[in-house]
Amino acid sequence: MKMSRIMLMVLSLTLLFGGLPASAQTNLAAGFGPIQITLGSQNGAPDVDASIKILFFITLVSLAPSLLLLMTCFTRVVIVLSFVRSALQLQGTPANQIIIGLSLFISYFVMAPVWDNINRDAIVPYQAHQITGAQALDQASGHMRTFMLKQTRPKDVELFVSMAKMPPTTPDQLPLRVVIPAFIISELRTAFQMGFLIFVPFILIDLVVATVLMSMGMMMMPPMTISLPLKLLLFVLVDGWSLVIQSLVRSFGM
Repeated sequence: MKMSRIMLMVLSLTLLFGGLPASAQTNLAAGFGPIQITLGSQNGAPDVDASIKILFFITLVSLAPSLLLLMTCFTRVVIVLSFVRSALQLQGTPANQIIIGLSLFISYFVMAPVWDNINRDAIVPYQAHQITGAQALDQASGHMRTFMLKQTRPKDVELFVSMAKMPPTTPDQLPLRVVIPAFIISELRTAFQMGFLIFVPFILIDLVVATVLMSMGMMMMPPMTISLPLKLLLFVLVDGWSLVIQSLVRSFGM
């Protein structure tokens, strides 16, 4: 869980800001891969008071789990992996920690191009005092908006635009309060569609096993006793985990 907390904090920092000036005498730098996070002041005009930035930073860290769950591909991945476990009728295998951890790293893999764009266009210029915090936020939110709109159905976007009573607006001008809920609904719909397709072959196995047992007069034997090993055998023979992960990654256009 400690690793998950570190990933949540780093991804939230990468999403919006990379540096917060703390004082005139302090300059503390930390990094995660190619991304450098600097706490300190350099030569340049401050755009926001340091105390306000610290308050915003603390608030951002507290909202990091929500940002990770709702503004990235994490929702679709974790739901589909949960459907796989349910289709196999496995109670606690893989464990929730394994499913969540795998979903985190798959999300990091899928979102890597977006992180790179945010780092290039928002974090690095902001650390170099070339843009203000508001401009960095606009650049970062623009890349996230592009990713979310690419995965969102136009019907869902139109739904929230109509409920917000907004005039016709270009996609790059849509506010996040419209894009985020539309993205979440589209992700849930896509995840349930993929879950249905995962369930179909395993339901057929249950039907065949139940029919065979009924025809043999073995009505007292639970069909799950026979179908569960057959499901596991089929899943292993077709290399099920690789197929599921490959389908998930490709569903995001990669």
